[in-house]
Amino acid sequence: MHIGLKLSRSGIEESKLTLDEIITDTKKFWQPGGQEHFREEEEIVLPVYAKYTEINKPEIVEMLLEHVRIRSGIKQLLDDELELTEMRELGKLLQSHIRKEEQVIFPMIEAALPEDELEKLAPYLHEYGK
Repeated sequence: MHIGLKLSRSGIEESKLTLDEIITDTKKFWQPGGQEHFREEEEIVLPVYAKYTEINKPEIVEMLLEHVRIRSGIKQLLDDELELTEMRELGKLLQSHIRKEEQVIFPMIEAALPEDELEKLAPYLHEYGK
């Protein structure tokens, strides 16, 4: 089950996991995979994309702002500073963010880049967070 879904179901009847299990799974997702995925997008994918097109687009700005919100939320979660409702909101944000990347951001990047660049970036344009 995707970590965003687990978080969005925190503390509700539909969740088959305890809060401790959800937090443990979130930590396993985030360290290092999730946070590394964000770094790869910001430090590798977007600079290449910027070579071929204007990067100041609402979708890109929104993605970067979501990265900050997700990083902040996961840090608060791992520091035991989130209430259940905040955990669920973090899960919904993460789910929405991943869908947006898969359905909007990555296709936009793929359309702008030449084939040789896409081949180099292929490992970074993948689904994450399962």
